[in-house]
Amino acid sequence: MTVASTPMNLTQPAHVGISVSDLDASIAFYSALTGRDPVARGTMDSVPFGGSQGLPTARLRYATINLDGLGIDLIEFQEPRGERTNGRANRPGSMHLCFKVDDFDEVYRRMKEAGHDFLGEDYTFLAGEVTPDEALGTKVAYFNDPDGTNLEIIQPKGGFAR
Repeated sequence: MTVASTPMNLTQPAHVGISVSDLDASIAFYSALTGRDPVARGTMDSVPFGGSQGLPTARLRYATINLDGLGIDLIEFQEPRGERTNGRANRPGSMHLCFKVDDFDEVYRRMKEAGHDFLGEDYTFLAGEVTPDEALGTKVAYFNDPDGTNLEIIQPKGGFAR
């Protein structure tokens, strides 16, 4: 695919859409994770909407949970049903959603106590491993939602604001 080098200036995030296999289970997971309930829930049954997504039709259930500055759209496609991607972080096309926290150690501890399975141990960026130096001391940990979507918590340090 060739993309023109003219800037499009797309700098205002609106939402991230996450395809899920069980909307009710995902609402429970993300509501517990964020402390927020859905602001919208509904259904859609549309050939034109499916076409806009490259699908023959789209029959789905959805819910939106709003964070500060970003919505999480949870979408359960009922027709056509999709297959789980079992995405790993290193697979092209995979993505992750990162949650910024103020007290990493406290949030990490509470999440472990609540039963979240992290993909590995928490990690702090060290000298010689990462640039810019402003990222040194940043803490991260990765985990998955019930469908295997990659999620992260981060406590940035210094001028490494993300």
